[in-house]
Amino acid sequence: MPTPELSRIGSRLWIVAGLLASGALAQTYPARPIRVIDGFPAGGSTDIVARIIGPKFQEGQGQPWIVDNRPGAQGIIGGELAAKSPPDGYTLLMFTATFTVHPSIYRNLPFDIAKSFVGVIQTSSITNVLVVHPSVPAHNVKELIALARARPGRLNVAAGGTGPQLTGELFNSMAGIKMTHIPYKGGAPAVAATVGGETDLLFATMPTAIPYIRSGRLRALGVCTATRTSLLPELPTIAEAGLPGYEATNSVGVLAPAGTPQEIVTKLQQEITRILSMRDVQERLLAAGIEPSSMKPEQFNDYIRAEVAKWAKVVKAAGIEQQTW
Repeated sequence: MPTPELSRIGSRLWIVAGLLASGALAQTYPARPIRVIDGFPAGGSTDIVARIIGPKFQEGQGQPWIVDNRPGAQGIIGGELAAKSPPDGYTLLMFTATFTVHPSIYRNLPFDIAKSFVGVIQTSSITNVLVVHPSVPAHNVKELIALARARPGRLNVAAGGTGPQLTGELFNSMAGIKMTHIPYKGGAPAVAATVGGETDLLFATMPTAIPYIRSGRLRALGVCTATRTSLLPELPTIAEAGLPGYEATNSVGVLAPAGTPQEIVTKLQQEITRILSMRDVQERLLAAGIEPSSMKPEQFNDYIRAEVAKWAKVVKAAGIEQQTW
């Protein structure tokens, strides 16, 4: 039988060994290519961010950052693949705010975005903007709300997916109005429908909307973010333009499977933060209509949980029925 003193010594040795192993793991990682799963098609916002980071990551860490596009089911197919991957830091998932909407829309999802992953870093945000067709007699948010109250259900809102739909439903709920949702198969068709006058308005991503705003084919009323965007600094937020408290942020970031060692998460966060601070990286993101940002793992995890809860309330208020996945 070991004496109590020997037991204490043994425990200390295990602690020291664990600390040494942890340090060694952080120093040797990454030792092989990193697979970055993107659940959306090439050319989308998550894909753009991932591919801008990739070459800089390889320069800094000496290992390839391989983007693996697995589109389908609004990111769920790629999310499931990443969630079931080994938590060793060699498989990551590109995150978009759409993932925080899924739990309210679908039952029996193959993963839980708040529990199956840990946040590595929020890399950027895609500004959503409220735009109307020039024929709509509303030149600001207050006028649009008044118009919607005068014409309940008669204003049509184009939406190319669940995320944009709920952005509009949040507006409806907070303004106490009813506008009719018109679904489209993607953001581009939804924008085209509004430009063509088939629908009255939509909440579009800034990259898709800016050319039409600048040409006068769409009228911008406000951005959905908490602060103004550097892309159109003269445009007010929806909150300051007439609907206080309104915010619908479309964030992009990087997640790792739950159970990934903290030292690996920290190393990834620090390296990606370094890359995002580079001027040429920031310029490339801004040119694509994407605003760089940085959020540490703890903050990112809190943000994801808060967004899941937020959109659950919006779905309930809108009376949207859950579907079985």
